[in-house]
Formats: sequence, C-alpha cells, structure tokens
Amino acid sequence: MLQFKKFAQKRFLTKTGFEFNFLKTRKNLYTTTTTTTTTKINTMASLEEQKKAVEFNRESLESTLKRRFFYAPAFELYGGVSGLFDYGPAGCAFQANVVDQWRKHFILEEDMLEVDCTMLTPYEVLKTSGHVDKFSDWMSKDPKTGEIFRADHLVEEVLESRLKGDKQARGLGSEIDGVEEDADKKKRKKKVKQITAVKLDDELVKEYETVLAKIDGYSGEELGELIEKYQIKNPGNGNDLEPPRAFNLMFETAIGPSGQYKGYLRPETAQGQFLNFNKLLDFNNNKIPFASASIGKSFRNEISPRAGLLRVREFLMAEIEHFVDPEDKSHSKFDEVKDIKLKFLPKNVQEAGSTKLQELSVGDAVSSGMVDNQTLGYFIARIYLFLMKIGVDPNRLRFRQHMSNEMAHYACDCWDAELQTSYGWIECVGCADRSAYDLTVHSKKTGEKLVVRQKLDTPKEVVQWELSLTKKLFGPKFRKDAPLVEKYLTNLSQEELESKAKEMGDNGKIVFQIDGMQGDIELDEKFIKIENVKRIHHVREFTPSVIEPSFGIGRIIYAVFEHSFWARPEDSARTVMSFKPTVAPSKVLLVPLSNNKEFEPIIAKISKTLKKEQIPFKVDDSGVSIGKRYARNDELGTPFGITIDFDSVKDDSVTLRERDSTKQVRGSIEQILRAIKEITYEGSTWEKSTSELPEFVSQSE
Repeated sequence: MLQFKKFAQKRFLTKTGFEFNFLKTRKNLYTTTTTTTTTKINTMASLEEQKKAVEFNRESLESTLKRRFFYAPAFELYGGVSGLFDYGPAGCAFQANVVDQWRKHFILEEDMLEVDCTMLTPYEVLKTSGHVDKFSDWMSKDPKTGEIFRADHLVEEVLESRLKGDKQARGLGSEIDGVEEDADKKKRKKKVKQITAVKLDDELVKEYETVLAKIDGYSGEELGELIEKYQIKNPGNGNDLEPPRAFNLMFETAIGPSGQYKGYLRPETAQGQFLNFNKLLDFNNNKIPFASASIGKSFRNEISPRAGLLRVREFLMAEIEHFVDPEDKSHSKFDEVKDIKLKFLPKNVQEAGSTKLQELSVGDAVSSGMVDNQTLGYFIARIYLFLMKIGVDPNRLRFRQHMSNEMAHYACDCWDAELQTSYGWIECVGCADRSAYDLTVHSKKTGEKLVVRQKLDTPKEVVQWELSLTKKLFGPKFRKDAPLVEKYLTNLSQEELESKAKEMGDNGKIVFQIDGMQGDIELDEKFIKIENVKRIHHVREFTPSVIEPSFGIGRIIYAVFEHSFWARPEDSARTVMSFKPTVAPSKVLLVPLSNNKEFEPIIAKISKTLKKEQIPFKVDDSGVSIGKRYARNDELGTPFGITIDFDSVKDDSVTLRERDSTKQVRGSIEQILRAIKEITYEGSTWEKSTSELPEFVSQSE
C-alpha cells in the first residue's frame, strides 16, 4: 500500500504583533487506497452500531434543540404559553427543507394543483362540515381544583404507569423505563404520580393491555366507564373527576368590527380546497382524477398541550385532496408501488386487543381488501417513500388502520402513518378515503353543484326521482320564506326524494323543518309532485370521492429529530444530528485552520461558488480547535465540512469531512464541491462521489 506522511509546524505573527502558535505538529496521512490501519472507534464498529452504543436520552436531545435554537417556547420572557413555539434559524431552515421535499415529492411529481386559502373561516362553513358539532376531545375536570385532563390521555397514562409498576414488581424493569427521569412528564401537572411497584393479577394486566390497544376508539361515555371502573382519579391529589364531556378544539373569533359575524381559525386546510372544487376542476380542463394540495397553518385549542412539538395549538399542515370517480378508484401508477412492503396494524387486530404488526406488500394489502382501494394504497406507499426521503427510521414506522368505532361515519377507510418516539407511537400522517361527504354537504348547503360531468360514449337509460313544484302557490303561502323552501326541496338527494315520495303516498303530505323557519312545514300534492321517471342520459353527473393524505409537519419534524439524534461512543457529550443532506439546515461548514490572512481568498472563492450553486453553508473561523468546531456543527446536522489549511494555499486542495463517519478525503476545490452537490441534490452516495479522491486521515478529532 503506497502511503506517505507529511509533517508541518507553522507559526506566524498577527497584526497586533502577538505571536500565537495556532498549529502544533499535525500528522496528515494521504493514501491512494480506501483501507486504513487507524485505531479510531469508527473502524472498530459499524456506523449503525455506533449510533446505538449510547442509549437515547430525550433530555439531551431537547437540551440540544433548545440550546442551538431549533425551537423554543413562544413568549418565554413572559413565562410562555403552553402549546406555542417559535422556530429559530436551524428549525426554520429544516422545516423549509422538509416542506420543499414535500412539494417536490407530491405536488410536482403528481401534477397537483396547489392553493393557498385563508385561515379565517366563517361559522357556516365549519357548521356544514361538521366541525362545530363534532370537532372535540373528551375532558374530565377536578371540581375541587378546576384542573382539566384530557380523558383518553389520562386513562392511557395511568394504565401504562400501573403496568410499568407491575413490571418492576416482577423484576422486569430496573429503572421503570426511565419514567422518573422523563422531564416532560414532570411538566404534565403531575398527571401520573411516581410509579409504585405493585404486582397486578395476570388477568388485569391483559385487561389493561387490551384497553390500551383500543384507546383511540373509545367514546366519552366509554372513557367515563373506564375512569370509574379502574378508579382513576386526579393523580396529583386523589380527587374524584367529573364524567368526561366534549370540548370543541376550534379557536372562535369574530370577523369584522360588529362582532356579529362569527368565525374560527381553521382547524385544517381541507375546507378551502373543497369550496374551490369547481374552479380547480375547470383549471384541470374538467378532467378527473386530479388532486389539489395546500400547505399552511392550522389551529387547535388543545386541552393539555404537551410533548413539545407533538401536541401544539398552532401548527403547519400539508394536505392533499385527491378527487376520484367513486366507481373507479384504481390508480394509473399503482404498479410502481405495489411491491413496497410495509408494516400494517389493521383494525381487526386492534379490536382483538393486540398490536402485532403485519408486514406485507401494498399490492397484497389492497387485493386482500385490508386497504380499501388502489388509490388509497398508492398514497400510503407514497407517504412511506416521502418519510424515508426526509430521514424517518423505517423500523419505527407503522400504518395503523382506524377501528370501526373511531372512523368517521362517511369514511370508507382510514390509515395513520405512526412514528415511534420516546413518547410512544405518534400519528403524523392520516390517509383517508372520505367518500363524497365534504362536497355533498357543501353543495346541499349552498345549492351550488360540486359535481363532475362526463359525456357518455353510449347513452344510458336511468330511472330516477324527480320533483316538480307549483311555484305560484309558494309565494302566498310562505311569502318571504318561499325561496328557502324551494331551495330545500330542490336540493334533496335521490334517497331523500324516495323517502318523501313514500311519505306523500302514505300520508297525502310531507312534513319537514328548515333552519331559519319556525315550526313544521306541511306540503300536499297541490304544491309538489315526486315521480319516478325514466330518462336517457348522454352525460353522467357525479360527485367525486376524495382520498385525503394529511401531514402534521411539526410532528414529523420532531420524530425525525429523535430518529436522527445520537451520541458518539467515545464521548457521549458529543451529540450528532444525522439529518439527510437534502433536509439539513446547512449543508457545508467552511473551517479554516486559523485566522491567517492567507486563507481569506480561498474562503471567498469557495463561498462564492457555494452561493452560486445555492448550497447553504456557514463559515466558522473562531479560535477554538477544529474538533470543537466540527462537534458543534454536528449538533446542527451539517453533513459536510471543508477544511482549509496551508496546503490549500499552495495547490488549491481542501479536505472534505463527512459528519457521521468523520471520514475525510482530499481533493481540488472543484472536485470537493462537485461531490457535495452530487450527494446533496442528485441522490449520489459518499462512497460513489468520493471514490476517486484519496482518503485523508487526521488525528485532530
């Protein structure tokens, strides 16, 4: 093996005349091969083994995130407000990069139509969508102290703590899985007391495990029964709790100075997309299927915000509404993803009280009927590919199907992409087949048709119910309310017309009520006629179904933080964020060996090229050692470091360092920058893009 060593010792004077010995004897080893006899720890174990050598510590992660200002509590100088956070420079850049990848992965690759809708939403819109009546969580109140608990979380945490106490009593857990050290749970109003080692009956253990497996599916009444059955009280003082009651999560506001026009801050971005359906369909030349997408802030007045970015009151969402023919939910690109294998947790397994995952291909999941249709399966696979692209650990990802009693009544099927964190499994992406519910209810409320019209190749005979009105009688009978009655009747669906026809046949009249009018309204055959008639249709008119992938960007970001965080085995204080280069806040750290003026032209040259190529970078020319400068940028997730030394002055060569392995190679400025660009933006690997560059071994770290 051909190798040679170069020794250098350099001293120089600063402008002030003080002499500093910036460089001690530094041993640089250049080699034309990829093997080395160095005794560094990263040659003794694989990189993945290194990452697992030091146990994950959430307090260490959160300390790093806040110290390096990825994010921080909002209004901290005034004591802060629960559930509100500010992103710092690194957090902003990371979030922007994740959103950029989302936009490329979905909007660009799938030819989606992006819209940006207002966050202020009138009351009528959310009343029609069902949010005013049903967008709630269940809360229990301590009547003596006024303390509020989210019922399902309280049940979950109490039962989990009892199970951990049981494990300790059986000698199966030495530190109770670190619960006492969990800084976040100390902040939750002491909702779960210090765990006591108490052995439970085996049957009770199984009962608790079954309840926890189904915790997402319980109604308020059922949660109240569990609280009473298992004697769950206020963990802080032992007080009894009131039965759970619904708490609407929307932030209410008034639009305009009068205060009479009621509205809300939107709880999701979807409604704006539904209300613009006709415009989007027209923009798409009346072709279906097509998808719209929206990225923006949403708001939910959480009962008990907790777990940092995982449960907040203001958050960034990215939502897709894919409009599809309800009679044909196949997908033209399904074959591209059908062989992808995923870990599924279907509803029948959960309803049996188990959480055992089933690993199978997307194609098998759809063909077996576990996933309802191809389009839903296609987007589940695309969600998986996106999460892999931004750095989610595939071993900590599962797709959980909504159980029958937690799925919306109108939904055909719904799956959540859940990511495992130190807080447990967290729902980060929902993917639902919402059928035609949203377009139907908005159309019925406004009288505006939200439908697709397709010309039929062959005319089709259709039997349908039709309504005819004797309008001249409506004015004298209903006066100013006549338009309301006419609108109600003309918006009746085929199912409703059939029901009204039967009622007319049985009773000689129909009776109904209309919002805004008092009392019952009665009409006989003098006013309306409902008939079942045959028509020849040359055009098919239908309301499309909607497949909706919905992404909580903040939750995904936090999960990636946890999945990317580790400490170097040789020094657990040296923590690393192993971000994918595509989403890392900054891609390159420029590290001159010292503040020597000779380095400035080279720094300027590299900086100019990086700016021209739009590659984010930072220069660290502080006086601390190179090792410390690398270490503090490893915390920021910067994937590459370029070292500029005295050889750079001579031959325009620099050293390129890779963050995780700390491997270094040497090459010309052009070669190094080309390798960075290939790895960051063109999908190449370190091994491939640096294969022709000689390895550089330094003892500086």
